[in-house]
Amino acid sequence: MKIAVLGSGGWGTALAMLLAENGHTVTLWSYLEEESRRLQQTRENPLLPGVTLPESLSYTWDLSCVRGCGVVVMATPSFGVRSTAEGIRGMLTPETILVSVSKGIEKGSSLRMTEIIRQATGDLCPVVALSGPSHAEEVARRVPTAVVSACPDQAAAETVQDLFLNDRFRVYSSSDVVGVELGAALKNVMALCTGCCTGMGYGDNTKAMLMTRGLAETARLGVALGGRRETFAGLAGMGDLIVTCTSMNSRNYRAGILIGQGMPVQQAIQEIGAVVEGYYAVDSARELAKRAGVEMPITQAAYQVLYEGRDPKTVLQELMRRE
Repeated sequence: MKIAVLGSGGWGTALAMLLAENGHTVTLWSYLEEESRRLQQTRENPLLPGVTLPESLSYTWDLSCVRGCGVVVMATPSFGVRSTAEGIRGMLTPETILVSVSKGIEKGSSLRMTEIIRQATGDLCPVVALSGPSHAEEVARRVPTAVVSACPDQAAAETVQDLFLNDRFRVYSSSDVVGVELGAALKNVMALCTGCCTGMGYGDNTKAMLMTRGLAETARLGVALGGRRETFAGLAGMGDLIVTCTSMNSRNYRAGILIGQGMPVQQAIQEIGAVVEGYYAVDSARELAKRAGVEMPITQAAYQVLYEGRDPKTVLQELMRRE
């Protein structure tokens, strides 16, 4: 199948490699011409050190690469999803399947990624969310990984499942796109929190506490918004939370460590050198919780540290003393 992957960060590149190795005709789109040329010339992405890109992979900075594609993978950072989707709107057909692999909630609208894509493309074609515990660095190195393909259109979810599936990348299908996307977005918030506690010198007990209670409040919000509780016990919920809250591959976890060590929030985000999605997601998650009437104390505490400049130790003590 002819496939375009829009976004040449680590995750987009790793998925483009996977699809190319599965025998598909794949073009990897970069926002910047210079980045596209560099990938083509070096066959390496600095975000995936030690990995050689397959010879069969094509590169471009021209969005018209989506014309005639059966599948288009949206792999830009969350803040770039809307503009990219708007840019390809006139090049799609009802038969095209769009696959969202970005994780986050849009600031202002509080929309999930598939909702943004559907809105920006005129709801012309099915949009599938692909998510789960999957560091780009490990997928690119062919480490066994499992994710979930979610869409209310079960046929579209299963088509994407078949495209990505191989002996090192297992894909389950689901109709619960709400639960899958909220699990993906809010685990980044919890990773910032667990990283912050690691940076303050706290141990495994604290990390386990935050992960478990963080998953509980994420599930509460997800169910209130139409998701299924069991989704949060699966790969897109618990699985993604575990991998993001425990690994130094996680940008959100590393940023949290720096904040816990006393570095100012904006400096910590800049120090990571890539998008820290949890910073943006916490504001939108807080707004969603208010609208749904759902209590999310850890998310609220994260907002106070990230946006109001409160001391993490003081905020944690207040969480511990809650009724």
